[in-house]
Amino acid sequence: MDWEIAIKHFKNYLQLERSLSENSISAYCEDVNKLKGFIKEYHSEMSPLDVTHDVAVEFITFVGSLGLSAHSQARILSGIKAFYKYQLIEDLVTFSPVELIESPRLGRKIPDVLNLDEINKLLGAIDLSTPEGARNRAMIEMLYGSGLRVSELIGLKLNNLFFEEGFMRIFGKGNKERLVPLGSEAAKFLQTYVNEWRCHVSIKPGNENLVFLNRRGTGISRVMIFKIIKTLIEDVGLKKNVSPHTFRHSFATHLIEGGADLRAVQEMLGHESITTTEVYTHLDKDFLKQTIQEFHPRS
Repeated sequence: MDWEIAIKHFKNYLQLERSLSENSISAYCEDVNKLKGFIKEYHSEMSPLDVTHDVAVEFITFVGSLGLSAHSQARILSGIKAFYKYQLIEDLVTFSPVELIESPRLGRKIPDVLNLDEINKLLGAIDLSTPEGARNRAMIEMLYGSGLRVSELIGLKLNNLFFEEGFMRIFGKGNKERLVPLGSEAAKFLQTYVNEWRCHVSIKPGNENLVFLNRRGTGISRVMIFKIIKTLIEDVGLKKNVSPHTFRHSFATHLIEGGADLRAVQEMLGHESITTTEVYTHLDKDFLKQTIQEFHPRS
């Protein structure tokens, strides 16, 4: 089996059996393409089924020599491991050449967050007198008020909104379904957008059920959401690197700092492992200092 056919079959597996998003599938296939490029350069006649442990170690060493971060190296290794796990499932190989290779140690990076004043400043700067402004306010309220991933936001469907019950049905990574509470502020601005602005958009066929639309009547893109947030940050003069995920980080951090149960936050975020959610248990240094001053008997 040559590399092109192997990668094509792997891609089909990720789409049909694992139901991954297009972005995840692209990332996995790009990881395997890096291995393919290395093999073509240094072991030209070797097929994907002939890669040995020693050759895999050569590749990982080569990746490390490129100066990539530990996270990037781990990401590539994860993609290669998934590729050979698929080959094992299909009985095309009897062992995975990367099975015994350990990922580089990763530090637990505390995500950047916005404080409440910064959130309010950003929201208050949006012009609600325009269709785009009403839409943008609803989107950012959803990112912060419900902790959605950007992919979940752009894929949100009208028939998955349950305003009376205060919930929405979300399909996250791996197409896993979860119910997420719809906060009162988010619900208010979302209903305003849907009932007063979205209804006037000329919607292109196939996009009728999507909640968030662009001017052309098609689904809004990830890139557009990044641009909207970047422009908003510039408008208010905020000196932070803010992305859609920053609002998700802020959502989780503010809940936990307010005393929310960690497993409830895990469920709302759609994290498979509680350890992923635990990164949000960091607290502001000033908050910790204030706590010890107020409650410790020797302070």
